Amino acid sequence: MTWNPDQYERFREERSQPFFDLLDLCEPRPHMRAIDLGCGTGELTAQLHTRLSVGETVGIDSSPAMLEKSRAHEAPGLRFELGDIATYALSGPYDLVFSNAALHWLPDHPGLFERLTRALAPGGQLAVQVPANHEHPSHTVASEVAAEAPFLEALGGYVRDRKPILEPEEYATLLHALGYRRQKVRLYVYGHPLVARSDVVEWVKGTLLTAYQRRLPEELYPLFIERYRERLLPRLGDHDPYFFPFKRVLFWAER
Repeated sequence: MTWNPDQYERFREERSQPFFDLLDLCEPRPHMRAIDLGCGTGELTAQLHTRLSVGETVGIDSSPAMLEKSRAHEAPGLRFELGDIATYALSGPYDLVFSNAALHWLPDHPGLFERLTRALAPGGQLAVQVPANHEHPSHTVASEVAAEAPFLEALGGYVRDRKPILEPEEYATLLHALGYRRQKVRLYVYGHPLVARSDVVEWVKGTLLTAYQRRLPEELYPLFIERYRERLLPRLGDHDPYFFPFKRVLFWAER
């Protein structure tokens, strides 16, 4: 297991804000049936369930460690299930398909959103937030380190690049092609003042770098982190505290 809830939630407040911005795009309606894809610890899913007065909400996540924490948030009409969102059988129709910072791990977004759209009831809502910070050194340096020996051989050439994230206008065009009647597409730049540049390493260890941790032998991963830190910090300049800009795409659409 590489998803560490404690590592992920070291920057809990910073990671939560995009969720609430996405939630603000959604429209509460009576007796909704909702699904949260990639629910993590479930704390934010509980906020969705309460603030939108949803009748039935299910949160899906592939991490047993994350779901273990979600049990504390179960309530009438709110439950959590272990499942891989790439293959999870969507037992629609849903009135709301919601996903915050999860779908960027899946390929083929045109095909993915066609599948999610089929799971929506007429008039149903799709709400998605995906990180889009792939051009920041925090991401590009990881790809550079993955291309070095001995990591290149151990990873079998794997590099986590920007795919499958689309540009905001491409998501807007895709939603139109899928027949959505209304849509809102937003590019947000979140600014995170961090105590030190080294905090960027801790941030990315909870997200992007888990893709490398899963694929590297246990003894190589600390060396990967050491090399990543060595290459990254000079790219961030000589600034402590450090201002970490982070781009995200948020969109909402009504079928």
